[in-house]
Amino acid sequence: MALALLVALLAGLSTVVGGWLGTREQLLRRQALAAALAFAAGLMIAVSVVEVAPQAVRALRDVVGLRPALWWVGAVTLLGALVVVGIHKVIPHDLNPAELEGVEDVDEARLLRSGLLVAAVVGLHNLPEGLATFMSTLQDPASGITLAVAIAIHNVPEGVAVAAPIYAATRDRSRAIMWATVSGLAEPVGAVVGYLLLRAVLPEQWLVLSLALVAGMMLALSFLELLPAARRYQTHYSQSLVGFFLGAVVMVLSLALLGL
Repeated sequence: MALALLVALLAGLSTVVGGWLGTREQLLRRQALAAALAFAAGLMIAVSVVEVAPQAVRALRDVVGLRPALWWVGAVTLLGALVVVGIHKVIPHDLNPAELEGVEDVDEARLLRSGLLVAAVVGLHNLPEGLATFMSTLQDPASGITLAVAIAIHNVPEGVAVAAPIYAATRDRSRAIMWATVSGLAEPVGAVVGYLLLRAVLPEQWLVLSLALVAGMMLALSFLELLPAARRYQTHYSQSLVGFFLGAVVMVLSLALLGL
């Protein structure tokens, strides 16, 4: 059990590497910031559509059948999206100043807001990942370590997505890395909490539907926060386009390591 927890912890803490990368000054140029935000959106949309939601459907299909599984996953995905929309509405709109004008004008409030929302949703996304890594390592250490390596690969850009906007808004490197670390620590927390819930014979479909909830949150976050932010900071549309494409490709390649 100690090995399984250590593997989940190390996979989660790869966000610290991404957090460090996200505080490099090179990423704070408008072009690089636009590409990084679009990269995060491509990553989140890809993992939601290719991995998380289909995984929930496959697991629930064995319990209730294909059509009910699709309805349940669709409904809970929508619920996850509405949660983010609600957060988006609740945050005071005086933190949303007008569109940027000029290269030197940095919309710090919106960057900080986006970074904190990314940290929250990445943390939620990491909860079921931690459980998957933990349970896989318990059953087969070699398989669990392989899974952890693949998860760590796509946790690095998630750490960048958390830290870059927070550092751009505050210029506080320790604060940005701290939030990236917190989002990664959700993995061992998810491992322990999920394991205890399983031991308490929690119905499996609840854990499966938590994946759908997180998929909806990541999709909403990408379309409400990350892509609009990337468009605001780009100096040419190709920056957002290339960033988005690379984010999706990195996620698909990391999933290929899982054999998906």
